[in-house]
Amino acid sequence: MVQAAMARNSPIGTPAQPGELAPSAWITRLDQPRIDCDAGALAGLRFAIKDNIDAAGLNTTAGCAAYAYVAQDDAAVVRKLLGAGAQLVGKTNLDQFACGLNGTRSPYGVVPNSFDARYVCGGSSSGSAYAVATGQVDFALGTDTAGSGRVPAGLNNIVGLKPSRGLISTRGVVPAARSVDCVSIFARTVATAAQVLAQAMGYDPADPYSRKLPMASRPFPASLRVGIPDVLEFHGDQLSDKAFAQAVEQIGAHGGKAVRVSFRSLAQAAALLYDSALVAERYHAIREFFDADPQQVMEPVRAIIAQGRDYTAADVFEAQTQLQALRQQVAAMWNDIDVLMVPTAPTHCTIAQMQADPIALNRKLGAYTNFVNLLDYAALSVPSSIRPDGLPFGITLIGPCGSDWQLAELGQRYHLASGMTQGATGLPLPSAQTIPGLTASGTVKLAVVGAHLSGMPLNGQLTERGATLVCASQTAAHYRLYALPGTVPPKPGMLRVAEQRGARIDVEVWQMPTEHYGSFVALIPSPLCIGTLELADGSAVQGFLCEAQATTGAQDISQFGGWRAYIAWLSQQQQQQ
Repeated sequence: MVQAAMARNSPIGTPAQPGELAPSAWITRLDQPRIDCDAGALAGLRFAIKDNIDAAGLNTTAGCAAYAYVAQDDAAVVRKLLGAGAQLVGKTNLDQFACGLNGTRSPYGVVPNSFDARYVCGGSSSGSAYAVATGQVDFALGTDTAGSGRVPAGLNNIVGLKPSRGLISTRGVVPAARSVDCVSIFARTVATAAQVLAQAMGYDPADPYSRKLPMASRPFPASLRVGIPDVLEFHGDQLSDKAFAQAVEQIGAHGGKAVRVSFRSLAQAAALLYDSALVAERYHAIREFFDADPQQVMEPVRAIIAQGRDYTAADVFEAQTQLQALRQQVAAMWNDIDVLMVPTAPTHCTIAQMQADPIALNRKLGAYTNFVNLLDYAALSVPSSIRPDGLPFGITLIGPCGSDWQLAELGQRYHLASGMTQGATGLPLPSAQTIPGLTASGTVKLAVVGAHLSGMPLNGQLTERGATLVCASQTAAHYRLYALPGTVPPKPGMLRVAEQRGARIDVEVWQMPTEHYGSFVALIPSPLCIGTLELADGSAVQGFLCEAQATTGAQDISQFGGWRAYIAWLSQQQQQQ
């Protein structure tokens, strides 16, 4: 049963000061959350929707008061989420008619960045991103045509899931460019975004662009081939340049091998979105309203949409043919890579800079997003780091249509390993959760004690097989650790002994896909072997042991408590000599 709720329009806001919650992030808020279902997969989660998405009984403005109408029904996606127990709390601000990537193009106020109010939040789904980043809601819906579900995520340290086209119905959504529009999901964790996607997706015969899509159900391979553009432009922003270089190193820690790919055709496809007859679809979306009184539309949105009037049907077919030719050219890229990784946005812009040069700077923000929907890819923007100036930097993982669950699994591992906090809340990230839609392969927990530890010479043998670090731990108190002579690289040997003679030894516990475990064990040279280790908490895992005869005459280093401490001591001794 729907709870009674009164809607109120927020006042036109001004950019907030750091730490404040900008009222301009909202257009309509509910005095009480709307709850249609008390139980369900999303029960207890609060959400907001971008104000180009219908909710029954509430105004839909699309960021333009003259266009506003009272929705008679819920958008298909809103109905699904309410039916799954989520609680609707309001509707968020946006770049007018979802035309823009910056969050400054709204008569309801500028939405500031959640980390520094001098900077743009990113758009067009600016209000939704801000509400999630500041902890006002658990997740929010945006829309994404040119990057509006990703750019504000990257600029606000949150997750932006842009699903494959047609995976979520757009019925009940004011179109921007209907053939490439997607409903997107903002959340502070990948797991929450994936959980929402599982409830939101589904074929809708009433949506002309809805599709029954085959979805990849297995994670990406452990030996991951990660495409990196051969040409990267950060527009002089050295902090973002360095942040992306660090991200490439970080994805390597997850078994990713960087493969340089040509960005030329992708950039050419991106340019078609606004610099060709394809822009006519934006005009078509609101043609009747626009033709009646174009002055009701603010600049520069009016000028962008007005371009659509100037193209002929023949021009549109020409642009579509150009786009199809580019699709053919870039299709071969997927023979060499499993996933493409790009900066979500190449730089940050202040609100003042954006308002002074709105077209050029908006184009810069979309350099790595505009091509994705045109080429029918799935994408996930994931927080990567906080730059030295305190602003967030995010990366986007891009895969073929239907790779949504694979991207979520990889994105969750990447996000958790980054050590980031949740949005602008300062809260730590929770532990990993199962990604819906994936048939998880079996895994083996393996305790490593020496050269396979994080940062040690043989750690790559784990990461290239898709192994992930579970935790640092210690063995039970009945092991001795020895420095084995003549091993390259240097390795320890661990031997189980009587409890009264043993010690606790530091280990790392890793989790490896079962299908790669055999090839890993085959690499282990004598006298080392794999056996069952008992950990300090009493649990048992597979782990490194050593044949007893190999420890005869070897240096007992158990007093150091672990290999890492011994190596540090050894290095110190060498420096003193």
